[in-house]
Amino acid sequence: MRRDLLEVRRALPPDVVRATGEALARRTLELDELARYAAPPHSTSRPGTPPTVAAYVSIEGEPSTHPLLEGLRAAGVRVLLPVLLPDNDLDWALYEGAERLVRAGWGLLEPDGERLSPEAVTQADVVLLPGLAVDRHGVRLGRGGGSYDRVLARLQRSVAQASLVVLLYDSEVLDEVPAEPHDQHVHAAVTPSGVLRFARAGEDLMGA
Repeated sequence: MRRDLLEVRRALPPDVVRATGEALARRTLELDELARYAAPPHSTSRPGTPPTVAAYVSIEGEPSTHPLLEGLRAAGVRVLLPVLLPDNDLDWALYEGAERLVRAGWGLLEPDGERLSPEAVTQADVVLLPGLAVDRHGVRLGRGGGSYDRVLARLQRSVAQASLVVLLYDSEVLDEVPAEPHDQHVHAAVTPSGVLRFARAGEDLMGA
């Protein structure tokens, strides 16, 4: 399934990837968790302290996150980006603009600022996750490297109540994906067509 999904992504024209990124930015900034901070910087409709969002820089045919990163930053949101460690765990650093991203291994772009520690992700109110697919129960299919399994386990061990949101193309919302006992369900999926919400433990489905 991973191989097939990746082949479809590799065949996507660049203009489709860009357009998807622009649509995802709009949809994500409309999430209840973020919408009040997407107003213009001096708007009086931006109450309270802006949230912290753990995001990522898209690569290899992933839906582009570049417009979203700029939109979050313009809204005054504190954005954390991952830094891949030698053991495939993730450290985190602040996003301070595209000009502060540097090339790293595996084709990644990473922030060049201070490393905040792997535990920094537990400060996030929203965690935006890469993935290859999600099913109707909120089971996310990742690339299989295990980096985000560690992130999700770290969040589960903490007192954090972050919203877990996967960013995908419309065609990557499937009826079912394989799941392992340790897999954690996401709370929402954002695609160009809209937002799908999934039930949290002990709750009824929140709806699409």
